[in-house]
Amino acid sequence: MPKIASMSYVILSFAALAAMCVHASAADPPKAEPPAAAGPAPVAPASTKPGFQCHDKALTGSGPGFRDSQDVSEEAAKQDWLGKAKAVYSDADLTNAKDVSWECVKQGLYIKCFLSAVPCHPKPAEHGNASP
Repeated sequence: MPKIASMSYVILSFAALAAMCVHASAADPPKAEPPAAAGPAPVAPASTKPGFQCHDKALTGSGPGFRDSQDVSEEAAKQDWLGKAKAVYSDADLTNAKDVSWECVKQGLYIKCFLSAVPCHPKPAEHGNASP
């Protein structure tokens, strides 16, 4: 009987925690937290830079699972985003991206960050403008 009571307590605790997380995320939209001062958070302009061509939609990277460090989670999100962006443009870089947006979610002592941005790359050179 004590095992059943203990298991019931654990199951109900997880259910209550899950319900609180769902309720909190539904009640308030997640607020973007500024990345740590030493974190990889370059700020890109909202409009396309002259001479750059951008993808038609934003890509999101997050990396696997929750981490115990915001810096590690931000780096995982950046690497995941770069992998997806390089599949679109082989020379894609976060410094050339537009509409860069960071969002980090905390769960207890752990954190997961998301990076959303539109990948851009330099426009190809015009063949007619090449000098002999």
